[in-house]
Amino acid sequence: MCSSSSTALEKAVDNSEVTQEEIVLPRRKTWDKLAVLQTLASTVNRDPTAAHYIFQDDPFLMPRNAANSRLYSLSKESGRNAAKYIIQNFPQYFDKTFAEPNVPCLMPETLTPQIEGVSEEALKERIRLRRVKESVDMFDQLVQAGTPVSLETTNSLLDLLSFYGDAESTSEKEEEAKEDLEEPEVNASEQKAPKRQFQRGSQSSGPRWRENNHAERIFKIMPERNAHSYCTMIRGMVKHGAASKAYDMYIDMLNERHKADVHTFNALIKAVPYLKERFIERWELAKEFLTHMAQQEVQPNLLTFNALLKTLRRCGGVGRNMCLMVLKEMEALDIEPSLATYDHLLSIFYRGVDLPQSGIISEVLDEVEKRSFTPQDPDDANFFSTAMQVCCDLKDIKLAYQLNETMAKGDNWKFLDVDRLNGYW
Repeated sequence: MCSSSSTALEKAVDNSEVTQEEIVLPRRKTWDKLAVLQTLASTVNRDPTAAHYIFQDDPFLMPRNAANSRLYSLSKESGRNAAKYIIQNFPQYFDKTFAEPNVPCLMPETLTPQIEGVSEEALKERIRLRRVKESVDMFDQLVQAGTPVSLETTNSLLDLLSFYGDAESTSEKEEEAKEDLEEPEVNASEQKAPKRQFQRGSQSSGPRWRENNHAERIFKIMPERNAHSYCTMIRGMVKHGAASKAYDMYIDMLNERHKADVHTFNALIKAVPYLKERFIERWELAKEFLTHMAQQEVQPNLLTFNALLKTLRRCGGVGRNMCLMVLKEMEALDIEPSLATYDHLLSIFYRGVDLPQSGIISEVLDEVEKRSFTPQDPDDANFFSTAMQVCCDLKDIKLAYQLNETMAKGDNWKFLDVDRLNGYW
């Protein structure tokens, strides 16, 4: 009897110890900044028949058709940009602070350089303020004066030039536009014509990569270059339409025994259709980049596979044969597809006159309706419009209803902006 009671007592002690080990009381609970708003939003169901939320401030501006919807949305955004322009260019008229307590993030930003003179700190400040022309001029003055510029600062300048394509940032363009208004004698024929897009649908219109521009000139005179320098130049060249230059820069990078990062490989894979003409050559070059990633121990991410699928969209029958292999590789690496992944898949199989059966899109919708997606790729927003167009081409009303139910699930409806929503309906 005593032995059984002692055994029960030992088990109770062991259970209490296990319980004490499992219970961990955190000293502080960290909440997301949007946790309260998300909780409040979850208590209200969305009305699918209501107008877009940007029109709900003024009932008079409720659009009745697609043309009014586009006109009202552009007008509202134009007014918002005009207000930003006034605040940023005339901050002296908005120096009265009546808010208690004062919220600095809601006050006008200081966009004018505060450090005077020619120094590396002044160059860093102009790079941070995204003043492209002033940054280049400051760098040239430092070089002419014999003042060494650190590799980190030079790489930051290359980042700025590669992003803007050796052109002015938005604030500098606004200042030049104001100067043009003050000088009406400038000939209209001297104004620069708008440039073509490098990549339709995914890249915004911007300047092309000029020969021997500021980025290339600064890169050539750098006394020391690291992997960041090469990666920045490659991504900038791909972004602004110089795919062949980007590939040559990548070869030079390999010769210098530097390793590229995953973002650089993603950019190179997107540029494959502009480097090769034949479909099979495009696929072989894409495989070569993937092989280099494995050799350099660079882990692919979701954007890598989406870039590969986007390239396969322009590979004809080769793309149809290889895209399912890409999806299996994603599954092996435990990478969940995004809406852009399914958008590329639909474009591969349903692009052309002879449309296949509705088997692929049925499987895609079955997978999509199981999840609520968050934005991970800029091309995610194209899925619902593409899928609805496929349903329309197949004349399958059941698939269209299934897609519409998927769109209304969770926050998936947020992927449709005003323009895409009009095309969707």
